[in-house]
Amino acid sequence: MSIESTRGGSRTPWKERLSWLRDEPEVGIAFLIAVAAAVYDVWDANADVVRKATLLVLALVAITLVRSRLRTGDLEIELRRTLSDSGDALRQVPERLAEVTELLERSRQAIDQMSVVSLLPGAQVRAELVAATQHTNTWVFKGGTGTFIRAFTLPECVENSRAARRQLQVQLEIIDPENDTACAVFARFRQSLVTGRADPWTADRVRKEAYATILAASWYRRHNDFLTLRIGLSSTMTTCRWDMSASRVIVTREDPTAPALVAYQGKLYYSWCETELNSSYAQSRRLPVENVLTAPLSDEPTVEEVRELFEVLGLSLDALDDSEVADVTRRALRPAEPYR
Repeated sequence: MSIESTRGGSRTPWKERLSWLRDEPEVGIAFLIAVAAAVYDVWDANADVVRKATLLVLALVAITLVRSRLRTGDLEIELRRTLSDSGDALRQVPERLAEVTELLERSRQAIDQMSVVSLLPGAQVRAELVAATQHTNTWVFKGGTGTFIRAFTLPECVENSRAARRQLQVQLEIIDPENDTACAVFARFRQSLVTGRADPWTADRVRKEAYATILAASWYRRHNDFLTLRIGLSSTMTTCRWDMSASRVIVTREDPTAPALVAYQGKLYYSWCETELNSSYAQSRRLPVENVLTAPLSDEPTVEEVRELFEVLGLSLDALDDSEVADVTRRALRPAEPYR
């Protein structure tokens, strides 16, 4: 059992306290000789013996100092070497930091490229669509009847392009209003999503909504020379809507509260959507939109002007009476925005 000290609340074994004697035995020997010489001097005053003992003690002290100096010198050399190595390492830090920064940037780009599409809550869809209309010179749409296109997208894009004095290219692909089967299928689909409205979804309403989008797009083309327009009519319905600007593509559903998908230009999904939309448009029935410039279309189109416009586009409104044509005009120029 070791003897321990309890002074000041600490308990240090005596072996640890006297461990320095292993490294400095000369100090212990010098101490014992000095004690012995002092005792001898008290009991037998022999100056010669005391003098010799004193010389011996001094010699041991000298040896101790020399050994300590040698150890200190080795430590100093090692310290200088360590500091030199640390200096070299520190000088390499900027280079290594640049490498780490480049590696982090590559990792960020890889992760960014992997996240090709993001989920957008329904409450943020309109804000994302508003951002998409800023600074764009193109807009590609594919969907059902294009209600939001005529209610917000076309007016906003046209106004932004007019303010910036830049050309605007718009491509629309909507359901063919003369395809009874497609209109009926789309009406059943919409009615299954939205019920209890004063204006229920029927095949006739789908037809009117599609006519209204065609009229609205033609009206904007007729009154804006910087607008280039293409319209394609699809014989099949789609449950999704694609809105693609120069900066992003947004894929939504017919329900305004449903979440959407968004992918930004440069992402893989954006290029996939671009290929899909162009391929789909190429298979649609394209309208001769260039004939719009030959048709009279005032700021508030009359029933006769609307009928003449659809005639030059290769579409007939003979199945609609004048009140229904007026209703189409109202839906085209004063539509209700679904995201409000």
